[in-house]
Order: sequence, then C-alpha cells, then structure tokens
Amino acid sequence: MTKSLSSAISGIEANQEWLDNIANNIANANTTGYQATQTEFADLLYQQQSAAGGPVPGQVGGTNPLVVGSGVRVAATPTDFSQGTIVQTGTATDVAIQGPGFLVVNQGGQNYYTRDGALQLDGAGQLVTSSGALVMGWVPSANGQINQNAPLQALTIPQGQVAQPVATSTITLGGNLPAGSTNPVVVTTTGYDDLGNPVPIQLTFTPSTTANEWVLTAQTTPPGQSAPVALTVGGAASQTVTFNPATGQIASISGASAANPDQLAIGGFPSSYNLPAGYQMALTFPTPGTAQAVTQFAASAPTVQVTDQNGYPSGALSGFTIGANGLIEGTYANGRTQVLGQIALAQFANPEGLAKQGNLLYAATTNSGVAQLGTPGTAGLGQLVGGAVESSNVSIGSELTNLVVAQTDYQANTKVVQTTATVLQSLVQMA
Repeated sequence: MTKSLSSAISGIEANQEWLDNIANNIANANTTGYQATQTEFADLLYQQQSAAGGPVPGQVGGTNPLVVGSGVRVAATPTDFSQGTIVQTGTATDVAIQGPGFLVVNQGGQNYYTRDGALQLDGAGQLVTSSGALVMGWVPSANGQINQNAPLQALTIPQGQVAQPVATSTITLGGNLPAGSTNPVVVTTTGYDDLGNPVPIQLTFTPSTTANEWVLTAQTTPPGQSAPVALTVGGAASQTVTFNPATGQIASISGASAANPDQLAIGGFPSSYNLPAGYQMALTFPTPGTAQAVTQFAASAPTVQVTDQNGYPSGALSGFTIGANGLIEGTYANGRTQVLGQIALAQFANPEGLAKQGNLLYAATTNSGVAQLGTPGTAGLGQLVGGAVESSNVSIGSELTNLVVAQTDYQANTKVVQTTATVLQSLVQMA
C-alpha cells in the first residue's frame, strides 16, 4: 500500500510543478519577448515482481513480466521558441526578431541572449534592455565600414553628435538645353567649404554664334559681397560645349572628343572660403547617351540642373533607424546618413539547452552549444523589424485547458492518497 502512497505523492508533486509552469506562463502572457515553458512527464522506476517466462512448446505457454510502477516525475521543461506576434510600437529603439536568433547582450561582463527587443538608451547613449544589459554588435571603423569578424562591442547612439562637414569635390550636371535657343541658361547650386560654409556657384550656358555650341562660365558670390567673382572652368575663363545635332548628345568640350571632368575643374575660389589654395571642384557630365546625360533637344524650356554635389555642412544627429540587417543608421540635420553600428544575432545548435536567468535572459550551457554569431538575415538567422517588438507566444486558451487537466490530475492523485489512507485505517482496525 505504501507504493500507492508514494506514487500518488509523486503525481501530486509533478502536477504541482505543471501548475507552477502554467501559472508562470499565464502571468507572462503580456511580457514582451517571453517564450512559454512546457512540461513533460516521465514514469519512474518499476519494481519487477516476476520475470517474463518464455514458452516451452508442448509444455507451457509464455508469461509476461509482472511489474509495479513507483510514480511519475517531471522529465523536462522545454521552452517553446515559436514565433510571437510582431507588434509595431513606433519607438526607434525597439526591435523585433522575425525568425530564429537571439540578441546578444552583456551584463556584469558576461554575455547573455534574449528575444526581448524593448530596448532603450541609457544616460551614456548605450543601447540597453529594460534590465540594463548592453546590446552587443559591431561598430564602424574610422572609414565607416563594418567588420563582422571583429569582436563584439556595446552599441552606442551618440545623441547630440555632430557630423563633420565635407568640402564639395564633385558637381554633377544633368538635363536638357533647348536646341536653337538664343537665351542664356543659368544653373545654380550650393557647394561647401572645409568648415561647412556654403559656397554658392552659378553656371551659365550662353548660346554661341555657332549652331549647337554653348559657352560655359562659372562664378561665385562670397558672403558679405554683392559683386560675383568669376571662376575658372577647366583652367580657363570658359569652355565650349558642342552637341551633335543628329543625336542631341555632347560631341565635345572645347575640342575634346568626350566629356572630361578633369578638363572642367572649377577653380579660382576666393580666399574668403575655407578651401586650400588652388582647390578645385570637378564638374561632371554623365556619359553621353545615358539617361542622366546633358542633352540638346528641342524644348520650350531648359531642364539642365545640378543633379548631385558631394559636399555637406555639419549637422547634429537628429534620429536613427534599425534596418532588417541590423544596421543602425543615424540621420543628421544636414540630410546625411551615417552607419552607427550593426546589431549581432546569435543562434545555437540546441536552443532548448539554454538556461533561463530571469529578466528574459538566457545563458549558454554545455548542452546548448556555443553561440554562433552572424548578421540578421544571413546563415539561417531571422531579420530585424525596427520600431516593433515580439509579443509573448503564450496561448491563453491552451494554458487554461492545461490548467483544467492539471487540476483534475492533481485531485485524482489526492483521491488515491485518501483511498489508501482509508484502506490502511481499516487494516489497523482489524488488528
């Protein structure tokens, strides 16, 4: 009879653990990045009353073994890593993992892993979890490149950072000059010097007395000065741009057979600009025949314009975004963007072997395998969704169903204890 008591007690204890896990799952039904815990049972050792007997032909038939079980135990509590619902939050620091993988975070000098993407910035501009764990990834080198083979570092969003200005070195033209026009066409743009000060530039195309030719000149008006200053174009006061009337494409520039940016270097900038002596900006004409080329077709109005210039002033960091590949790109007030870092993801040969640490953190174990790092969207890793989080994957319906089953099993085991106690009492009374 004591076997029935011990078996029933083991059943009570095992179902109590199941109830504990169910309660924890329900409690975390709204916890961002929480993965539900399942409960698996296994029977305990058996006491063999008699061994199996083999049949003896013509004498006796075979007999099965006679065994009595000793109860049940919780064999495992695996984590359900199925995808939770992606919920948009609109918060720039939030990030959800769509697919396999874990964020790598560091707390107290040790790496942990999490799917909790409800991130925030601390006082030092570091990207952290709600418990203060540092989000790890790769930071750009001095040339702005990301090296995924470099050691992981804590990622920082430098609030208030000012992007350094860059002087304009290239100006690119595109568009159409109206064929047969007798009116000059003026194109204006703003370049920048080494300190980010604006350098207004005016390019003028004046129709030549020769058909299909335009004379190109350039000038600038320094700050605090009303009169413009003439600039050199290709080392001269002007250049002649000749078009092929049959194709409408540039045939030559001052006798050159094709557009040559080196011939059209703009120079002669006044010393009031913060530019080195002899500084030149390359005026680029796209390859004739391409969609971006400068052309001469019949038209009522000119469309030629500066399509690009590569200089920009200084500007403070105004915002940032996290891309699907984990790249964190900062947007600056001057309209430029710059890579600030890249979030790393980790995956494991056996993610169910990870050990839960609380605060939605997991630690690697000998049975999880070592973390295999990679960039989001590669090598089987999921992609990131910026401005979103992954909600808990707990199914309330399933948990409530399990709650009823666990309660029934628990009560049934208490009935076994009650019945065994009654039988023992009756046996005592017979003595």
